[in-house]
Amino acid sequence: MLVLLVVGVVAFWDDDVPAAVAGSSVPANAIPLAVLGDSTSHSYQDLTAFPPGTPLRGGKFHARTFQWTEVLARLRGNEIDLGPWVAWGQPGGIAFMRESIGLPTSRAPRKEDYLYNFANSGAACKNLMGERLGQRFRQVPRLVALMNREPERWRRGVVVIYMGGNNWNGWLDLQSRDPLAAELRETIDYCTQQIRAAITLIHASHPSTRILLVGLVNQADDPENLAKYRSSIATANIKKSLANANAELRKIAEADRQRITFADINDWFSQRWGERSPNGDPDYNTVTISPGLRVTNTGGDSPSHTVLSDGHWGVVPNAIWAQSFVAQLREAFGLPLTPISNEELARFLAG
Repeated sequence: MLVLLVVGVVAFWDDDVPAAVAGSSVPANAIPLAVLGDSTSHSYQDLTAFPPGTPLRGGKFHARTFQWTEVLARLRGNEIDLGPWVAWGQPGGIAFMRESIGLPTSRAPRKEDYLYNFANSGAACKNLMGERLGQRFRQVPRLVALMNREPERWRRGVVVIYMGGNNWNGWLDLQSRDPLAAELRETIDYCTQQIRAAITLIHASHPSTRILLVGLVNQADDPENLAKYRSSIATANIKKSLANANAELRKIAEADRQRITFADINDWFSQRWGERSPNGDPDYNTVTISPGLRVTNTGGDSPSHTVLSDGHWGVVPNAIWAQSFVAQLREAFGLPLTPISNEELARFLAG
């Protein structure tokens, strides 16, 4: 009896997109954009991500603390379609059980975010396809099911895969000692395998959809780590291990340049904020957005810091990354997107 009750609850759990979403309108020429990833891409304004009584991301600056897709939606929402902002999804266990008995499901976990944003906090490479006990929060099969509802639109769409930090960043000490360690090789081999499988599944149903694959960053540049790894050996080892990892991701894009592009976000960061000296000492730049906003590679919730108090990127790096994201889609795929100028960015950040 209990089993039948559980099956009944699972079977009738609402998994469909809300009717208000199905009836929403977007510009006919907008580029559909979906996201697979972790907390780096999970919208900061999702209040369901913060249990009652816990501080909101950005603290007293929360209302103006945006992640990169939130910036895109505000600055290019008429050209890039992330889907409407909606509270949608199911608990991971419910989603997995529905799939197990052959029923359709939605994204998991339930969150308040853009419809096509399947990134969720804590996700790792196992959650792309649902490998290694990652079935509850698998992202790719569920996103593809949503894309299948509008196959013609996704012929001109883009899927961003920004995953791997939660697999890679925890190995920073090992990276500093042995850039060729077996554990590092196993980690990047596993993630590239899962990313390849994700791309294969997407292109099986949507062969014209473009993929933007985002690389890994040097976690030694995080303000929390600046007191560590202050030697030439540690610095060189970390850079070598990261270069090896990103090289494997880059190969995926280079094998299919018409449909896949690689974004080297570590190089992107270094070009703007700099990096450690060869001896491992902090040697970072200050990025000036406007006379009243200068951003240093430090931690804190105000916009003048690169990293928030909880370890996520602040609004300024996210905004500049959104600017670069638009530029790369224009350059790599020739998409008709309006560049985001420095002046427009400054006005947005001053708002």
